Formats: sequence, C-alpha cells, structure tokens
Amino acid sequence: MAAIHRMLAVLLLLVAGVAVAPAPAQAATTVCAQYCDTRDPSQARQETFPVGTLLINNRRIVLHLSDLDGMAWGSIDAGTEGESVWLDRTFDGGATWDGLLGKASIPATWTGTRTLMYNLADPSHHRRDMIRACGDAHGVACTSWVHASVCNATCDNAGGATDADPVRSVTLSGRTIALHIDAAGMAWGAITNNRAGDEVWLDRSFDAGASWPGGSSLGRTTSGRTNRFNVSDPTSLLYGGAIRACGRAAEGQNGACTAWARPSSARLRAAADALMYSYDPYPAWYPSSWWNSAVALSTVIQYIRRTGDQTYAWAVKRTFDVNRVAFPAGARSSDPVDGHFISRSVDDTAWWGLTWVDAYDLTHDQAYLNEAVTIANYVAGFWDTSTCGGGVWWDRERTYKNAVTIGLYLRLTAALHNRIAGDTAWLNKATTGWAWFQTSGMINGSNLVNDGLTSTCANNGQTVWTYNQGLAIGAAMELYRATGNTAYQDTARRLGSAALASGLVSNGILTESCDPGQSCDDNQKQFKGVFMRYLAEAGQFQTFADTQAGSLWSTRDSLNRIGSRWAAPPSPPDWRTQASALSALLVAS
Repeated sequence: MAAIHRMLAVLLLLVAGVAVAPAPAQAATTVCAQYCDTRDPSQARQETFPVGTLLINNRRIVLHLSDLDGMAWGSIDAGTEGESVWLDRTFDGGATWDGLLGKASIPATWTGTRTLMYNLADPSHHRRDMIRACGDAHGVACTSWVHASVCNATCDNAGGATDADPVRSVTLSGRTIALHIDAAGMAWGAITNNRAGDEVWLDRSFDAGASWPGGSSLGRTTSGRTNRFNVSDPTSLLYGGAIRACGRAAEGQNGACTAWARPSSARLRAAADALMYSYDPYPAWYPSSWWNSAVALSTVIQYIRRTGDQTYAWAVKRTFDVNRVAFPAGARSSDPVDGHFISRSVDDTAWWGLTWVDAYDLTHDQAYLNEAVTIANYVAGFWDTSTCGGGVWWDRERTYKNAVTIGLYLRLTAALHNRIAGDTAWLNKATTGWAWFQTSGMINGSNLVNDGLTSTCANNGQTVWTYNQGLAIGAAMELYRATGNTAYQDTARRLGSAALASGLVSNGILTESCDPGQSCDDNQKQFKGVFMRYLAEAGQFQTFADTQAGSLWSTRDSLNRIGSRWAAPPSPPDWRTQASALSALLVAS
C-alpha cells in the first residue's frame, strides 16, 4: 500500500509539471578521495557553476563545483523556512543513485542554505560518479547531472581522429568489430562487412574491466562507427581507464567484444597511466608498501621531469602533506612511523629522503629539501665507526650493516651537498662514507655488490641484488657531480660494466635472481628499476637501456601492465613491477 501511495504522489507531481526525483536505490556510503564526503564548502579551493540554475516556484537551486577538490555542493536561495536542498550521486550513469546527500533545510529567518561537499568520484575504488542538486520548494526538481561526459582535451562523443594504436578486433558472423584509439587517448569502435541494422558501441571501465557501470553502450550506433570517447578521466583522478568495442549483428541476439585495452602509442604516458591506476589519493600512497611507495612516487616525478606532463604533479604534494605525520604500526608499515617519514627501518626512511630530493628538483619548493635534510640527519645518526670502522646500521636496533643502507646514505648526503649552497658537512659525510664503503669488503672481487657484512665485518656472500649495484653506481655519480673527481665516474662505470657481464644479465636482459622462478617478493619486484635509473647516469650504457625498454614493453598486456620479468614469458604485474618498468622506459632513447 505504501508503494501505491508513493506512485500516486509522483503522478500528482508529474501532472503539476514538476520534475520528480525518484527514491534512492540504496543508502549512501561515504566516499573519500582527496577529502571525505561532508567537507565544509568554505574550504573549497574553487567554485564553478557547471550546470544552469534550477528555478522551483521562484526559488533558485544551484549546483556548485570545485574540480580542484573533486567535490560538489548544492544551495537554495530566495526560499522560506523548511524548504530544502540536497545532492543525488549516481555511480551507474543515472540508473540508480544515493539520494538526499547532505540535505539541508532553510532555518527560520533565513532565505537560503547549502549542503556540505560530496565527492565527484571514488578513485580509491575506481568508480566514476555524477552529481546533481535537488530541491524541495513546494515541489521537487533537480538540476542536470554534472560531468555526464568525460572531458580532457576533448569531451566524449567527438567525431574525427586518426588511429595511433594498433587496431584490436574481433569477428562476429562475418563482421569485424574493431577498437581504434587516437594519439589523444580517445577511442572509437567500428564494424566492417556490416549490414543494415548492425550495431557497434563502446564500453568503458575504470576498474580494469571488472565492471563498467555508467560506461555501457557508449556511442551505440547502426552507422558503422561510433564517435570518440575518452579512456581515462584525470579530472576525477581516475587513471588507467579501460575501453573495448562491442557489436551485434542485426539478425542475431548475441554480440562480441574486443579485449579491454588502454592507449599505448605514447609509451611513457601509457606506462605512467597504468602505474597511477594504483595510487590511492585519500591515504596518498600506493597501498600497501611503504618504501616501495617512495620509489614509485620518485618514478612519477622522473616521468614528469622527462615529459613535462603535469597530469600527476598533484600527487607529489598530496603524498607529502598527508604522510609526514606519525602513524601507528600497521598503518603504513609493520613498524610505527614517527613522523617525517622516519621509522626503525633506516633504509626505508632514506628512500623517502631521496624522493623529496627529487620533488625539490621538480618544484624547487624548499619544504621538500628541508624534509630531505630532516631525514638525512636521522639516517646519519646511524653511521657508527665502533663496528667495522664505519657504515650505517640497517635498523634502529643496530643489527646489520648492509649495502642498501650505505648506498642510500651516500647518495642522499652527496645529493644534499649538491643542492645546499656553501655546504661542506654533507660532502664530508659522503666522501668519508664512500672511502669506507670501497674498503668495507661489500664490493667483491668481481666488482659486484653483495648484500652486506657478517658480524665479523666480512662480505657475507649473499645475493647480488640489482638495486644494491645500482645504488653504488648512483652514489658514485652523485659524488662525481659533487667533486668533479673522475675517479668516482670511473668506478660507477666499472660497477656498471661488471653488472652487465655478470649473471644479472641473461640473454641481454636484466634478470633478478628471483625472476626465473617468478618468486620475487614485493621488495624484489622493484629492484631492477632502481638499477636502470642509476646505470643511465653513468653514461655509455644507452644501448643496453634501449634493449631493456624494447623487451619489457613487448611483454605488456592490453592494459599496458608489465610484470617483473622483462623477457618473455611475461609475469603477473602489480604496481611495484610497473614502477620498475617505467624507470627503465624513462632512461631509454
């Protein structure tokens, strides 16, 4: 009976000529992107009016938008006590929605009010939404949905364009259904050998093809070719979108679709887009690895510097602002984080120091360099001459002196000298540390860097990991830039040549010892990218770098994801392997 009453009420309003907002399909859930739902509009960094003002009985219903914050709010003006405004949000193109978000009623003696702010997308869960403002002023009506179309350089539903990517196709009853993508990252579908009534369309997904709510049947047509639609939505912080072309023969009930794909003609942009798919803007990191996130962000910074593409630049400041506070154990690492990216793992801390040096080089913002100095002071506190004559302890408990920590220490201290005018203190630490490292025994007779020292201060003979070799090269090159002494450069090149002549290279391709069995853990998956970055600084290895880039790119899947193995057969990808691969691509010609 209640349902009948609701239907009668809707019919009466329709007869009266009022646009009606049906009841929401489900209870609203809180969305967090850069900020969580219900943020105060006074904190908005921008205010635009993307759709027209709605009039209900001379009351004004307005939808306000801040793309900088990725949030919207609604207002009602020229009203009377008890009249109200709220937001609706849909994640499936308007089929259903969360309604009455932030509903606010006009208080006594006021003539208007506004809602709180709600997110325009849910990038943490790879969901795109649309929002509208609705009001009740002796009748219910809503504005148009905002961001119904994805707009980058060009908005959805555009014509024209020329193929830039290889065409992906599938056959259906003698027809060919093809997915085309242009250089701007927009896609269209086409059907050939078609007959009257045959249909073609696109589907767009923001969760790697797992679902496509609101992205189904884009541009559906019987003309033989759809218009163009964007694949990713940077405005909503939705990177790594996926698209496919689908078609149906007029005489049949079944259809066929191509595989999901992402644009790939611009190699660096495609690899970076696939990496940013995994960045979560609310906690502002790559869940859930602490030091790996530092290296991944550093790789994004390198991408920005190499290409000039500022699409992801916001993530640098976002990561810095959110994560320099303290966190309990389990929030960012198995250990507590004390603030300023400092934890008991000295090497993890030092990785963040290098990341903020990179951020300083990108932005020239002194705050990043200051943070790197804070981190370096902490790391330098673990330099200890009372055991093995020097070296930096790997952890706060002072249990191990190893190659990764001394390599990071050397690179970081020399980098600070090269960026702080008039410095002598950091340079002294770097040169003293390098002199110890060269005689520590960690560099073996083959000029390969073993993992660390035994309790008796001897080379422990453990695995030669590519990132330890790379850090030694990177440290030497930073010292060469600091001093002009070519002996450092010579050493870097000798270490690079030794690596390329060793078991670290198999059939011309850089290979971690864990690669053949696909047994690399989450740390090891990222090692090779570190090596390639620092090897490139030494010069004379460009042919090797180009070979790596060509090989690893050939192993990518249709979503431009690259695994740990850089030669066929490919291995399962994740964001760590993607960051490592992007580092290698960035140093190729």
